[in-house]
Amino acid sequence: MADFEQHRQRLFAVAYRLLGSAAEAEDAVQDTYLRWHAADQAEIREPAAWLTKVLTNLCLTRLTSARARRESYVGPWLPEPLLTSYTPLDTAELRESVSMAFLLLMERLTPAERAVFVLREAFEYSHREIADVLDLTEANCQQLYRRAKQRVAQDRPRFDASGEEKLRITKNFLVAARSGNMAALEGMLAEGVVAWADGGGKTRAARKPIRGRERATVYLNWLASNVEGLEIRIDEVNGEPAILAFVHGDLTTVINLQIVDGLITDFRAIVNPDKLAHIAAQVTQHT
Repeated sequence: MADFEQHRQRLFAVAYRLLGSAAEAEDAVQDTYLRWHAADQAEIREPAAWLTKVLTNLCLTRLTSARARRESYVGPWLPEPLLTSYTPLDTAELRESVSMAFLLLMERLTPAERAVFVLREAFEYSHREIADVLDLTEANCQQLYRRAKQRVAQDRPRFDASGEEKLRITKNFLVAARSGNMAALEGMLAEGVVAWADGGGKTRAARKPIRGRERATVYLNWLASNVEGLEIRIDEVNGEPAILAFVHGDLTTVINLQIVDGLITDFRAIVNPDKLAHIAAQVTQHT
């Protein structure tokens, strides 16, 4: 058990980036543990490599079935939020690879492309190591990596905001929204801003993206509503400042803002209670 526990945090980090779901990542880590427990550990020469291989292939299987489930998902699908203010993200690559924008870009890749790209970009695995994990040739891995990198580069914002700028704009956005200053709020939104709400059919949420500055401003007016027992604060989620809304102490909404050239281009609200369970437990743990 102790041998496995020293790898648990890294295994979860890999699984979360591959799956975009904290709950599924935890399940994949637990399934990996069960296989570790059942294996003849004396025969395993490199536990870290063995565990990574088992976990990654479990995640690939889950990704294939997840795609089918997401086709019938009610409304927009967004990754599960993850509280990272208490989790060390030591490199810029690790920080970016856990961001909402990155996880959404990963959804456009095939499972194999996603595995190669995450292991290479976020965890700096060599192509030889990745080939061993996926039972592919080095040449095949390099080809998958090039293809994935090209697809990600096409959609990655060129002038994403710095961490300090994101925090400043997030605070200003919250002040404008909570005070009902719609003129100030509208001035912070890009012309082609898109507001997304992931409710999964479990709670009230727009089932289609709200596009355009004027329509988004009207939609975001709900933030100014006086809900009894409402508490709103900013914390670090997925490596970036995010807005957390609580009603009578229960986490009901996590809001992520994508900011490019000083303007909000995407407003993402996760309100599906199933997707808030993990981060709610994290908040409780650190309160």
